[in-house]
This record gives sequence, C-alpha cells and structure tokens, in this order.
Amino acid sequence: MKVFVVGSNGQIGQQLIQLLKNSEEHTVLAMVRKQEQADKLSAQGVEAVLADLEGTVDSIANAAMGCDAIVFAAGSGGTTGHDKTLLIDLDGAGKTIEAAQKADIDRFIMVSAIQANNRVNWHDNILPYYAAKHYADKVLELSGLTYTIIRPGILKNEPGTGKISAAENITSGNIAREDVAQVIMASLSEKNTYNRSFDLIAGEIAMPEALSRL
Repeated sequence: MKVFVVGSNGQIGQQLIQLLKNSEEHTVLAMVRKQEQADKLSAQGVEAVLADLEGTVDSIANAAMGCDAIVFAAGSGGTTGHDKTLLIDLDGAGKTIEAAQKADIDRFIMVSAIQANNRVNWHDNILPYYAAKHYADKVLELSGLTYTIIRPGILKNEPGTGKISAAENITSGNIAREDVAQVIMASLSEKNTYNRSFDLIAGEIAMPEALSRL
C-alpha cells in the first residue's frame, strides 16, 4: 500500500520512511512543510509533498490523495509551548483524520504516548501533551476509520532489538525509535492491530508474535 507519513521530519518518521522505501510491500509519500526538506528526501529517492498541519484540512487531503494509509507520527517537540502542543498534537491530528475521510483513506495509524488513555498515569510535567494525545486518540476511535493507536513508552535513540511487549495496559518502559518504526510498518497490514490501541515497550517477544497476541 502507498503510505502517507505525517511527521516525516521527526525521528520516528525518518526511520519509518526508510523502512517503507526499502519495502517490497509498501511505497511512501512523505509530508513535509519546507521545500528544502522535500528536496532532501527526493535526493534520497523518497517522494515528498508539501503540506502543513497548521494549514487547512483540504490541503492535507489533497496532499494525501491516492494513498492507501496514513501514519500520524508528528509532534510539536519538547521545546515548544503549550500552544504548539494544542495546534500540532491535537488539532493537527484531528485535521489529518478529517483529511483521511475526505481523501477516502480508510487505514490510519496514530503514534500516541504510553498510558495516554489513562489519566491517572499521566506525568505531571507534561499534562498538556498527554491531554492532546488523549483526545486526538478519541477522535480517531470515533472516526469510523480502520485505526491502530500505538502508545510507545520513553523513546530511545539506540538500535532496535526486534523484541517488544505490546498490550493494552503497560504502565511504564522504554523502547527504541527503530522498533517503533518497525511496529508501525508491521501494523499496516497486521489485521490483529486493526481497531486496536496498545502500549508498546521493549520486551522479550519477537515483534510479529507480539502483535499477533494482542
């Protein structure tokens, strides 16, 4: 399937794009905000399109037209204010869900945060971020799209192991960004992840088996 990646310039997005580019099963269309980002990806052999999560729903829908799936891996980042958290992590996600509906793209994967579904486990120092993720996930669940919500633990920049723990109520843990990207790609066609939400951390079970056990 052709996969529209939102958040292509982020750390998970960059790894996912390379996995999709080298896949025999999928192709990729990367959404970026700046022409220089598109040019850089094009030089790597990756198709890119310009659109902005602070732009209109129609602009995102037009950019994604013709794709079969959308991955939302965007985030405002840890150095921005609460306003950007609201505009990107919540409204940007909501716009992308609406864009999927407009473009007749049924498959949607959301990268959320561990325990975003469970307020009692939110970290006090990033409550606005958790609130944004919580309600973006709710919008997706109610959208009628075939969704998967992946809630990774603390993200690490280290080589992935290919072994994970995936379940609906994991309260803490770490995971390599590389493994998150691998789980996203596997979930695209793993029907056991369809219309499911789960927490994700490093574990002892090989990824395909862990996803099949959900």
